[in-house]
This record gives sequence, structure tokens and C-alpha cells, in this order.
Amino acid sequence: MRRTSLCAAAVSAAVLSVVSPVNAAPSPVQSQPDSTQVNRPFERLIVGYKPGTAEASSDSAASDDVRQKGKSLHRRMASGAVVVDLGSKTSNADSTIQAFKADPDVAYVEPDLLMQPLADPNDTDYSRQWDLFEATAGMNVPGAWSSSTGAGVTVAVIDTGYVAHSDLSARIVAGYDFVSDASRARDGGGRDSNPADEGDWMKAGDCGTDANGNPVPAQDQNSSWHGTHVAGTIAASTNNSKGIAGIAYDAKIQPLRVLAQCGGSTSDIADAITWASGGTVSGVPANPTPAKVINMSLGGQSSCSTTYQNAINGAINRGTTVVVAAGNSNMNVANFTPANCSGVITVAATSREGNKAFYSNYGSRIDIAAPGGETRRGTDTPGTITTPENGIYSTLNTGATTPGSETYKPYQGTSMAAPHIAGLAALLVAKKPSITPADVKTLIKNNARPLPGTCSGGCGAGLADATKTVNALTTTPPPSGGALENTTDVAIPDLGTGVSSITSSASGNASSTVKVGVDIVHTYRGDLVIDLIAPDGTAYRLKNSSSSDSTDNVVATYTVNASSEVAAGTWKLRVQDVYSGDTGYINAWNLTLQ
Repeated sequence: MRRTSLCAAAVSAAVLSVVSPVNAAPSPVQSQPDSTQVNRPFERLIVGYKPGTAEASSDSAASDDVRQKGKSLHRRMASGAVVVDLGSKTSNADSTIQAFKADPDVAYVEPDLLMQPLADPNDTDYSRQWDLFEATAGMNVPGAWSSSTGAGVTVAVIDTGYVAHSDLSARIVAGYDFVSDASRARDGGGRDSNPADEGDWMKAGDCGTDANGNPVPAQDQNSSWHGTHVAGTIAASTNNSKGIAGIAYDAKIQPLRVLAQCGGSTSDIADAITWASGGTVSGVPANPTPAKVINMSLGGQSSCSTTYQNAINGAINRGTTVVVAAGNSNMNVANFTPANCSGVITVAATSREGNKAFYSNYGSRIDIAAPGGETRRGTDTPGTITTPENGIYSTLNTGATTPGSETYKPYQGTSMAAPHIAGLAALLVAKKPSITPADVKTLIKNNARPLPGTCSGGCGAGLADATKTVNALTTTPPPSGGALENTTDVAIPDLGTGVSSITSSASGNASSTVKVGVDIVHTYRGDLVIDLIAPDGTAYRLKNSSSSDSTDNVVATYTVNASSEVAAGTWKLRVQDVYSGDTGYINAWNLTLQ
């Protein structure tokens, strides 16, 4: 049944019920753990000082304050917060944390957690990429390529770095190594301009013990070459007679290394987010090719920290879309970061049959689902993958520890789902460079299709559909041209109103005819009521709503018989969404006074 319209009072109530500030307290059902309570070892804290305090601007003042609390200052972050050395790995630094919390100059304090790659590696060319083209649960990518291939867009892959692969080499632009700990970096030092993946292999217990005294990791692990696998899904070279096809195969990949032995620290990852999106990081040269899309297939169990949220807010404000894997614990994503941070696109994983993958996190914070693969291990021969064909096939390396030869293998995980959405975001940005991160998110969600299988707990808007999403992004100029034009995007909220203005400086009066060309992006145009508002306040109805008109978008020219007294001044296009369930935006419109 079609949605029902609401009276004005009900519309206001509905809008207010879903809008909450970034820092609003979560409801009891969605409660999150204190970000200072963790179950994995950490050896540093991130401390943010209040604006105006000496410690916020002076390294010496901050160092003195930290020293008074029995610790040492490690470095200052791009955000202005400082990183504090604890002196050893721990899963509980309560006394030090409480000392900082009690300091009136401190705004926040949180552990500098190590994030982990969110993939489940297995051991298994375009024909293997069911995730791109299969009708049941593929992402319907090939049909989008006639409209966009990602040209002109840089996608930052914040991950383990990049190991050389001939199916990716033409797509790589200069990145950076943000791993600040020389002991984990394996490249002889800390941060540098070489984001080469040096391997993230670990021996059991290399990373300390958890709160229960269990070794981390519990068993030996080989290098994953995780960032290279992610990059292949996004932008592997295509039509080159080898390997696999990337979703946004004309986009560029900017590898940013943050994950090394034992994972990656929050402070390094946050600085990488800032730098990738064109922000400034102390001691790091400016990014010559800022990314319009960031992929983070990483995470850990915690609430969204202030450190992450500040970095993400900065990236989004600079026009960069941030895509994050939901996590592989089959738990509520509300408790996993940075997937639970505001403004990001949080991605769950689906199987080849279209179900939520058995490992994927779920919940109301999921925005969209994408293919992540689902393989199984044999019970008679442990370690044997019984269904490698159901994984996500991408670029990899054979090295167990240090790099070997290039290869391709299937992985599974929300790490594999997220780059599908990052690739789709790159297709959208390439088609319309002015598109905002919020519009990217809305388009992807509004053009999803229902999961062909099942999802218990919440998989967002459904399974992403690349062709429908890209086709919904029209860049066609408003019909008829116009002496006056406005091409600035204006959002039309669900059950809300968007208003765009054009100012006429013409002298004298208009004739009785005004032509209005409109280009509105919306996934259910029957929801919309469109009015032209003249400078004297007179409203001319251009379009009424129609609950049966389910077609996407409004691209049309309207003729208005206007008053002869209203030529000069500000004209407004008012677009109201009077039903629930869909959103969109005014892409462009023009006005001709005749």
C-alpha cells in the first residue's frame, strides 16, 4: 500500500522524532559501552584539551600536564588532541583515565585503540565476480558503466597499505604511511611517504593479552595483504585481458597505511582520515590528490570516540564520503567503531544467496548491504575452504609474511562489502563532482533493492543496486535553458521542504509568461508538490502530488502566467515532500522572464 500523507502538525512531529544531534545520548535499546572500557590491550591514551587552555595550544604545557599525571607525551594529533604514552600495554588504565577526566582543562580522554582488518581470509577472473553481475544477489554493476567509470575520482583506502600488483599499478596515486610506531611498522621507522604493505603477520601473543589473560592473537596469523584486496574491488584495471574488473575502474586508489602488526591505532587512523580528505596533519606534507571517497574496512568494539567523530566530521565537511565496514562479529553494529560514527555509510555484508552473511554485524545503524561473500571451512579437514566460489575474488599476494608474487584469491567479510559501496560512491562522484556526501548516502539507500534472502536484526535500506543508483543521478540541465539559473543542490528532506532562489535584476515588469525549467532528483516523484514563488510572495503551483506516480525524478519545463508586477526581485522554487519513505534534492533549475 502507498504511504499516506500527513497533516502539517504531524509532519513536524515526524521530522522532530528522527532528528538528533551528533552528541545526543543513545536510547537504552541502543546503549553503547563507555569508550574507555575495552577488552583489548592498548598502550596510549588520546586526550583532548578544552579550547582556550594552555595545553590545547602549547606542547610544553601539555607535556607538563601529562608528566604531572605520571605519563609522557607521545605527540600532538591533527585535531589538536595529544597522544599520551602509558608505558606498557594494558586493557585497563583506569587511574590515569580518571586523573585526566578530573582535570577541568580536559574535554575528553579515550584509549588509543588498535583497529583490526575486518576480513576472514581464505585460501581458494570476471566470471568469478558474481558480486558484480549475478541477478540474485550481485550489485548490478555492469549497467552503471555506460554512465560512469569513476574517472577523475580518488578513493583513499585506509588499510594495510599496498603491495605491488599489475592489475592495480596503473590506478595507484601517491599515498602515505601513517603507522607511527616503528616497532609495529616493520619498515625501519615510523611515518613516511611510502605506504607499501610490509605484512601484518603475527605470532600468538605478539600483541599482549586481553582482559582475561588470553594471548592476542590467540594463534599465529599470516599476512593478509588486506588493503590490496580491498583496492582491487574498488578500482582494479578493467578490459586489460587479465584478472578482475574494478567497480570504479577508472578511479584512482590512494593507499594509506595505518594497519601493521597488531592492527592500527585510533590516532593514526584519525590523522589518515584528515589527510586523505585534504586536511592538515602536522609533520606530513599536504596531500596533492585529496580523496573524494574514503574506504575503511577496519574497526574495533567500542563506542564512536570523539577522535573518530571529529576526523570524520572534518572529512565530510571537506566533501569526502566516508564508507565503513560494519564488522564481522554477528552483533549489533552500535557497539563497533568507526562503523557507529555519525555521517559515515555503514555497510553490512550479504552472501551469494542474498542473506545477511553469517558473520556480518547488523542493526539500526546499518545504512546499506553489499556482497561480502560467505565461505565455509570443512569439518573433516580443518582449514579447507569448501565454497571458495562464494567469496569475493580480488587482488592479493602469495607471501605468508613478507611480499611474494601477485595473485588473486577470494576473501569474505564486511571488509569486502564496504569497497563495493566505496566503488559505487566513486561512480556517483565522477558523474557529478559537486555531489555532497549526504547526497551520495541518500542516493545509495533510496535506490537499494530488497534483500533476496533474509536479515535478522537490520541490514539497512537493502542490497545496493549500482545501475539504479547511478541512473537516478541525473545531470541533465533543466529543460528550455533560461536567462537565470541556479545549480546549487538543495536537499528535500523526507516529509520536508527544500527552497532554492534566483534573483532577477531585470528592470521593469515581466510579461504574462514565465518559463521554469526544473531538474529534481527523487526516487518517488509523486511525493512532490512544486511551487514557483514570485518576488511579491505569490505562489504558482507547478506540480501536485500523486500517490500513484512512482517514477524517479522530475525533469520538466513549466509555463506560468505571472503578474505583470513581479519581474525584478527574488524568485523561489519550493519543493515539498508530502509523503514518507523517500528523499531527494533540487539539482538545478532556471527561469526565463518573457
